[in-house]
Amino acid sequence: MTRHSYSGIWPVAPTPFNPDGTLDLPGMRRVLDCMIDQGVDGICILANFSEQFLISDEERETLTRLSLDHVAGRVPVIVTISHFATEIVVARAARAKAQGAAMVMMMPPYHGAALKGTAEQTFEQFAKVGEVGLPIMLQDAPLSGVDLPVPLLVRMAREIEMLKLFKIECPQAAAKLRALIAEGGAAIEGPFDGEEAITLMADLDAGATGTMTSAMIPDLIGPVVRDHLDGDRAAAQAGYARVLPAINHENRQCGFRAAKAAMVEGGVIASEYCRHPIAPLHSQTRATLIELLRPLDPVVLRWGK
Repeated sequence: MTRHSYSGIWPVAPTPFNPDGTLDLPGMRRVLDCMIDQGVDGICILANFSEQFLISDEERETLTRLSLDHVAGRVPVIVTISHFATEIVVARAARAKAQGAAMVMMMPPYHGAALKGTAEQTFEQFAKVGEVGLPIMLQDAPLSGVDLPVPLLVRMAREIEMLKLFKIECPQAAAKLRALIAEGGAAIEGPFDGEEAITLMADLDAGATGTMTSAMIPDLIGPVVRDHLDGDRAAAQAGYARVLPAINHENRQCGFRAAKAAMVEGGVIASEYCRHPIAPLHSQTRATLIELLRPLDPVVLRWGK
């Protein structure tokens, strides 16, 4: 951790499956160990890059217990709890707290393209979760389709005590982060970059103190954040320029499948299977990913060998 309360790199753990589509629980433990060995400041589970939309409620419980028990306090663990129903979100938050989670992350309430919470409903849902007593990271992601203007976020930060972090993934994230920090001041304790760090330098320049990436190369992205926070922008820029081609390929071509492909290549997990209707990576897309990663010598490509 750095001098900021919430900073550094807090990647999303992928969920490994066996080739038959069942959960690979030994593989999940190896994923978590690999991430810790990559020098992460925290780990997020059950997020969109964990394929949370393809995981049953029973599997969520299994993965939460396994992850928290296995990490055992080595780094903080964030449990994603997003759901349209406020009662379900609150119950998920209470279970995460009881099981030892450090934080929860949630998107605003939405269900599909047309059923979205209003500004007041969003405020009320986050306020209810805040009563559970765990720090909350708000995920401002295009996936929800919910508009979260800066004045609403500032109001939420000031009036909901446990809402401390903001992961901004919307278009022109740097402009939103800059406005959020300027208007929210000390209430914005953890302004975070998202989207696999595709806009990381702009977001750091705007005042972001951390990033939530995939688990592919956090050992190489973490130093960019730390250098920038320490005032060495030139070192941060050089480090970012080195990894940006791989980040771009992940973000634009692969999505959450990239971390799994890299982990299979490095012997972390045995299968990069994704549940239907998600298609596997095209062989050429996968080959290009590994081609971009190899010169970087990331931990993930040698961890299991």
